[in-house]
Amino acid sequence: MMSQMPQQAALSRCPSCEEPLESGDRFCGACGYDLSAVPPRPDDGPTLTLNGSGTPAVVPPAGWPVAAGADSSAAPPAVHLPADLPGPDSGGAPLSPATPPPTATGVRFDRSREPEEYPLQAPDPRVAADAAAPADPAKLCVACRAGRVDDDGYCENCGHAQPRERDHMEQEYGPIAAVSDRGLRHHRNEDAFGIGRTALPDGSGALVAIVCDGVSSATRPDDASLAASRAASESLLAALPLGTHPQQAMHDAIVAAAHAVNALAQEPATAREHAPHQNAPACTLVGAVVTAGLLVVGWVGDSRAYWVPVDRTSPPARLTEDDSWAAQMVAAGLMNEAEAYADERAHAITGWLGADAYELEPHTASFKPDRPGVVVVCTDGLWNYAEAAEEMADVLPADAAVRPLHGARVLVGHALDGGGHDNVTVALVPFPAPPQGAGSA
Repeated sequence: MMSQMPQQAALSRCPSCEEPLESGDRFCGACGYDLSAVPPRPDDGPTLTLNGSGTPAVVPPAGWPVAAGADSSAAPPAVHLPADLPGPDSGGAPLSPATPPPTATGVRFDRSREPEEYPLQAPDPRVAADAAAPADPAKLCVACRAGRVDDDGYCENCGHAQPRERDHMEQEYGPIAAVSDRGLRHHRNEDAFGIGRTALPDGSGALVAIVCDGVSSATRPDDASLAASRAASESLLAALPLGTHPQQAMHDAIVAAAHAVNALAQEPATAREHAPHQNAPACTLVGAVVTAGLLVVGWVGDSRAYWVPVDRTSPPARLTEDDSWAAQMVAAGLMNEAEAYADERAHAITGWLGADAYELEPHTASFKPDRPGVVVVCTDGLWNYAEAAEEMADVLPADAAVRPLHGARVLVGHALDGGGHDNVTVALVPFPAPPQGAGSA
């Protein structure tokens, strides 16, 4: 009965991920944390057997005869039970020799107690390599190593949520790199990115970066961002080699991403059975195309692109304008930027990709920088901690143009150090694009 189970005081939030809890919850619905965990009992469990099976290891109390030493064969000393010692019973009759207990494999209670919580970590690859492939291809829990993982990502045995592959992602592709992290507060990563490299018809190189941020209030935001990032990057990498102008290619890529997200809302009702009253899948998008002499950005929503010159004596710049409540207030002259972004409604977006978006309005812009630099393409999980272009330039390492993966890691680390309240994703694209075949230093 629940009333007989030792439990901690009722919690309003999960101690692991701070997800709100309901009365009576035994596991967190977001991360699977065991809410009924109690402190371990003292290690006072004696060596016992059930139904007389097995021979208990008895430690003689003080005053008992000590067993004889080992003989010349190096056999261990004999262990005597009280019944093995000669003597009469209470009526004066001699005791009969003790009958050796039968050899059996009973249930033992002398093994170490299993921990009530298991760290969520991947199995040791050395152990996995030695183990024979299981006949059942079902995925096993990385916590208890015994339970099967259901379609929702939870162990059917211990209830733990499984680590998701998207919790932390890194990719480096020649001179371009991207990093995405779940952050410190969210129970999953709803961001996604796509990066790539191709050649224009004249043989010169072109770099592509797409970053998407799933709208948390919508259904399946992680699926939306992944579908959009894949569709947009694939569209760009297909169009640019054909000679399509990069700005037109960016516009078409955003439209392709919108179609991919809209298609998620057309899936069978069973795909939304766990959240039937939520909005259709939705996400924001920001992207950049860099060639030898042209920089093109495109966006819908409040994910951003920044320009940071290699020569830090030159001013950095923000290249995008948010589709958000705060941006509208500033554009209308009703608030200054500091007032607007201090308001609790600041991050309410007015543009996004999704079936229930008001109207798709892809924004694109082209630039011709006169000096080398780095394009920072990111979600608000980063720019919340470096909002102004000058702040972003201060955080970006000076060698980011030649060490993009290191630079992206530093930026993500800056957001995590600042609190990591949201998913964090950033891609770094150097300008100008190096010749096709050249990589980062």
